[in-house]
Amino acid sequence: MAAEQPILEVYQSGTTTVVGFGGKDVLADVNVATCRDELMDLIDKEHCEVLAFDLTGVRLMPSGLLGLLASIKQHSVDLHIYNPSDDVREVLRVTALDQLMTIHEIDVPPPDADNN
Repeated sequence: MAAEQPILEVYQSGTTTVVGFGGKDVLADVNVATCRDELMDLIDKEHCEVLAFDLTGVRLMPSGLLGLLASIKQHSVDLHIYNPSDDVREVLRVTALDQLMTIHEIDVPPPDADNN
């Protein structure tokens, strides 16, 4: 049996760890338990103090994954969300999860057509 592919892409690790979902637009098929295990492993191994999620390209997040984000605060980790879609941002606002995390918007320039 082949090893399960990691759900998260780790862009940077250490006391500030940056993870993302590789630009997947809908995360409906994400196994939340596996994602939780990956995050807890990163937090413990890297002595993570700040966990940043790059949500560039993610349009929708399942409620279980939103709950997982909220539970990260129980591990004394400062949570930052980068580039949430309007829909994700609205859900964070309505659920008051935006009170538990810092939300950032970073303009990412489109790929240069000459470099394709």
